[in-house]
Amino acid sequence: MTPAQPLMRLTWTDPVTGANGYLVVHSLVSGVATGGTRMRAGCTLTEVEDLARGMANKTATFNLPVGGAKGGIDFDPKDPRAFDVLKRFCAFLRPWLDAHWVTAEDLGVPQHLIDSVFAELGLEQSYHAAIRRSADPARTLRRVQAGLNAPVPGGLLLGDVVGGYGVAQACLGVAAAWDWDVRETTVAIQGIGTMGGGAAWYLHEAGVKVVAVADAAGTLHDPAGLDVPALLDLRDRFGEVDRSRLPAGVRSLPRETIVGIDADIFVPAAISYALRPDNESAVKAKVVVEAANAATTPDAEAALSARGIAVVPDFVANAGAAAWAWWLLLGEVGADPADSFLRLRTEMQAKIALLLAEWNMDRLPLRVTGLRLAEANRARRAEAALAPDGEPALLIP
Repeated sequence: MTPAQPLMRLTWTDPVTGANGYLVVHSLVSGVATGGTRMRAGCTLTEVEDLARGMANKTATFNLPVGGAKGGIDFDPKDPRAFDVLKRFCAFLRPWLDAHWVTAEDLGVPQHLIDSVFAELGLEQSYHAAIRRSADPARTLRRVQAGLNAPVPGGLLLGDVVGGYGVAQACLGVAAAWDWDVRETTVAIQGIGTMGGGAAWYLHEAGVKVVAVADAAGTLHDPAGLDVPALLDLRDRFGEVDRSRLPAGVRSLPRETIVGIDADIFVPAAISYALRPDNESAVKAKVVVEAANAATTPDAEAALSARGIAVVPDFVANAGAAAWAWWLLLGEVGADPADSFLRLRTEMQAKIALLLAEWNMDRLPLRVTGLRLAEANRARRAEAALAPDGEPALLIP
């Protein structure tokens, strides 16, 4: 069973700015846990604890040989001191980063930024704790770097878009399970950073109508479908769209409007707790696909389910980046994006079909079915560990 309490909670105080940072390790498998590092003003230990639990469920759902953890820093990522704060946080946690915690990008911390910190600390790349366990660390590092930096259509890199691709496949899995015409399916996305922007791109490529997106400045809406590539080209480095150059026909609306946009699918891809008891009643979508971690509070999710609105939980919908990173580390995919996309598309849509089958039959919340799948995978791994030969150590080629 999933442990109710995390294995470890750690609080750090930056000696320069006074900012607090947190590491929560919910579980270790083969001595390793994985989970990104986020930075936002107002980040709390409780939030990081929730996210670490979600990571443990994510790794178990996709049957990855690793536990769950999360890092968080209560600091504005736009502050010019942010990089140094992140660097001091990682330097303090170096024993964990060196041996046990595999981290990556998250809200406010893009992958290139955390990799720059690791390089300055002499750890080379944020997957360091796993890479150093490899039989040939130099070869594994080359494979990881080749995968992360593989170019994909649209001028981006595989490592930057694979998470959003996974979210798009979750949405397309919903459409397939419910026999929707993709060309008539509409989606509204809150957040167009790495995750939301990638999801918007691949949904647009698949022919889905992305009718609204929201960034920190507000909601952009066109019921006929937005020109997603054009909007993404207008983003600055913080993921905000330049309003002075909007395509014709795009309306600018208040930021919170995104929650109530008339669309088949709503994708919260920005902040945690975006859907709460005070705003869930505005949701008009038939399904919510959680691209952000902990995007829906438990009370809001219960209310949505009671209204017949299915919620695809974060530990399934946004697990693509984490799952792919471990497939890459384990040598199960390489630098060819087509192989990675095929693996992720197949696994994500199969899980969405399973969750929605239970929802369609008994209105069983998708989270319940997902957690049952995670527990079944944990039980099999625990049983293997009790076998005469025991569970093998984490082997990375």
